[in-house]
Amino acid sequence: MATAAKVTTYPHITKRPGVCGGQPTIDNTRVRVKNVVALLQEGKTPEEMLVQYPDLNLAQIHAALLYYYDHPAEIEAALEEEEKWETQHEQLKAEYLRRMAK
Repeated sequence: MATAAKVTTYPHITKRPGVCGGQPTIDNTRVRVKNVVALLQEGKTPEEMLVQYPDLNLAQIHAALLYYYDHPAEIEAALEEEEKWETQHEQLKAEYLRRMAK
């Protein structure tokens, strides 16, 4: 007997093609779950995260964290991809500035 796949919805979290590249975001914002997780990895508490994102509420922050705890591989991969992009961007910028200084 086949079992139906469990579908879980997350209050306050949406994933839409064309919005932040289809990444999970806090509803009606462009704040991605990975942005909240990055703050968590910096040691910020949910309350401290509200300073960075004053338009959010605590329920939205906790929903983003819940999504992360349920999908760590997805969010970690997104964070790694962003870090690779930032590193590449900094290298290209440094190379450009070296060429301009000559």
